[in-house]
Amino acid sequence: MSVDKSATGTVYERFQGSAEFQELRLRFRRFAFPMTAAFLSWYLLYVVLSGWARGFMGTELVGSINVALVFGLLQFVSTFAIAYLYSRHAGRRLDPLADKVRGDIEAEGTHAAETAGTTGTAETAEDAR
Repeated sequence: MSVDKSATGTVYERFQGSAEFQELRLRFRRFAFPMTAAFLSWYLLYVVLSGWARGFMGTELVGSINVALVFGLLQFVSTFAIAYLYSRHAGRRLDPLADKVRGDIEAEGTHAAETAGTTGTAETAEDAR
């Protein structure tokens, strides 16, 4: 991982600029932004049709089940479908990279703690005994 260890700031601030972290953000955004836009468009279509196309939405399909009821239920279906798709996307494309970034951050934190522990003076080492 290409992180400037001489840079100031916390380990998290330094890792924000790394190529791996930027790739992780890009992968997340490539899924989240289009999916959010698609769902909001779908929801807005439902609301607009409910308000301005009452005749169409009131069209009975089977018995007393109309288009509005079907569209309303499809809102729930689409919500669960998006959650499922995100879970698959995260498992395949986000989690492996996130685990790598987390491991690198933890390794640097452990290394920093070990380095800080070995810079003590001889007197403090004897006091610890």
